[in-house]
Amino acid sequence: MHAEFIIGAADPAQFPPEEQPEFAFLGRSNVGKSSLLNRLVGDGKVAFTSSRPGCTQQINFFDIDGKMRLVDLPGYGYAKAPKAIREQWVGLIETYLRERSALRLCVCILDIRRGWMDSDRQLREWLEHQGRPYLIVATKADKLRTVNAVRKELGRIQDEVPGRDVLAVSAQTGQGVKELWQAIWKIKTSQ
Repeated sequence: MHAEFIIGAADPAQFPPEEQPEFAFLGRSNVGKSSLLNRLVGDGKVAFTSSRPGCTQQINFFDIDGKMRLVDLPGYGYAKAPKAIREQWVGLIETYLRERSALRLCVCILDIRRGWMDSDRQLREWLEHQGRPYLIVATKADKLRTVNAVRKELGRIQDEVPGRDVLAVSAQTGQGVKELWQAIWKIKTSQ
């Protein structure tokens, strides 16, 4: 698999043409979006990662073998940036999510150890209101000590979204990465 950075868009006018289906990765700052993207494409250097929250400040588009795009959106919640800049991010993200016809799936990422936070719930409700399909992914499963602990935390997350699957993944170990790819390909090939 070959992944290539296309553009970091700070304005909707910079969005690339809608030539392939897009799969957007959303989550709070420091939830592990960029690390997960790197693990998905098998390249630890495609998406910039940092232990400092709020480093992704634009919408980053990545081409995958000329067949699809993975899209890394700025994290919501905590970020060391002026309020005016954070508000610009919200506008940019909402424009992308509302208007992008190539968008096939939103991958909503939670930290398995934290579960749902108010900002995650607001995103989920907004996506449902907009009619955007989404998949819930719980990252950092490797941080829990046992399989039972993973099951317990997945259960807590799933309790808020009855009938929906929640995938446990780890960018460190690769747990759940195959299942996430399967979910993405299923949607890509069904449309």
